[in-house]
Amino acid sequence: MKTSRRDLIAGTGALLAASTLAAPALLGQARPRVVVVGGGPGGATAAKYLARDSQNAISVTLVEENETYQTCFHSNLYIGGFKRYDEIVHRYDRLASAYGIALVRSRATQIDRDRKEVVLTDGGRLPYDRLVLSPGIDLNYDSVPGWSQAAEELMPHGWKPGRQTQLIREKLDAVPDGGTIVMIAPPNPYRCPPGPYERASMFAHVLKRTGRDKARIIILDPKDSFSKQGLFMPDWERRYGAMIEWLGPKVHDGITSVDPKTGTVVTGFETYENCAFVNVIPAQMAGAIARDAGLAPAGGYCTIDPATMKSVVDPTIVVLGDACHAGDMPKSAFSANSQAKVAAMILRGELVGAQTFPARYLNTCWSLIDTDDAIKVGGRYEPRDGRISAVETFISQPGESAETRKQTQAENMAWYDAICADMFT
Repeated sequence: MKTSRRDLIAGTGALLAASTLAAPALLGQARPRVVVVGGGPGGATAAKYLARDSQNAISVTLVEENETYQTCFHSNLYIGGFKRYDEIVHRYDRLASAYGIALVRSRATQIDRDRKEVVLTDGGRLPYDRLVLSPGIDLNYDSVPGWSQAAEELMPHGWKPGRQTQLIREKLDAVPDGGTIVMIAPPNPYRCPPGPYERASMFAHVLKRTGRDKARIIILDPKDSFSKQGLFMPDWERRYGAMIEWLGPKVHDGITSVDPKTGTVVTGFETYENCAFVNVIPAQMAGAIARDAGLAPAGGYCTIDPATMKSVVDPTIVVLGDACHAGDMPKSAFSANSQAKVAAMILRGELVGAQTFPARYLNTCWSLIDTDDAIKVGGRYEPRDGRISAVETFISQPGESAETRKQTQAENMAWYDAICADMFT
């Protein structure tokens, strides 16, 4: 059955759209104020659904320092040559103008929870009745010995959008035939669990397509297993032979050090010298603004109420996407988009009396292995026993037909267009 854009986004959207008959703000009172920090899949979606479905009864301000948004999802397809860079870049102008959202081009540096204000880089303050916080991740630059923020140009991570994504592509294009790429995978939990392994697939795809078959890709993983491992590894062997080698911690015995200047990676098992390039994907945590506000522990993520996405520390603040710990839901764009719709529904109910429904969440993660060969994993989620729990899961199966894998890739491409339209138009 052909998957349409409507089918892909409908999940939580169809249910929550039923709550769009929002009651107007109380007569004589100013419109309630919601400030949204972060314009990714969580923040942009929440801003849109709050403004649109309250019929402008809520004053919505979106704080985003960047003029454009480059999607991390499908950045691997840019690296693999399946998308142009301009195809993964989107503007906020239409979102703001279409729904009456005030767009503040600035960096939010602090949350004054006592005064219920967001503090901006220039010292300006934005008061709020409710705050939607979707700041994404920060990287733990101390998690890999010898690596640092100063070294991310030499050993790029590519786990935040923009220049880093382009740098990964440039480094890949410069790998000689016979060269070695070392990828250091991150520990759990982190943004996009299948992402490193899709990226390794794209590395191999480009190298094979350009006749650099003698190059090799070594994945040094701190985890004993990884997302979709039973699907990735057989396909790697079938399509790329011995080009990709995955080493778990019991084999490589830990990363002892890296030297960005010489392209060296030292493990307890082996030393990799003169690497063509090293892709370091470090440990991750909630964005600094959430941690500094006391909403997440040092080096950790924000705990939320699974029925509302509200912070358990401060119920006037909703935390979405990669910055929160969402139980069984992975840190993905699809998850953030789904969570945003639930949060927007809850806030409309509180602020303008709109109808609400029990929280339901969806996620699907697609991964491209080679041309017309994609796999997926996902599920439905509900609040249960104080957490967001999976109530139904699905995953691609080994031995699927070429036609099934091709259809999965078609879903992947259609979903990208659908979610970007859902966020920005």
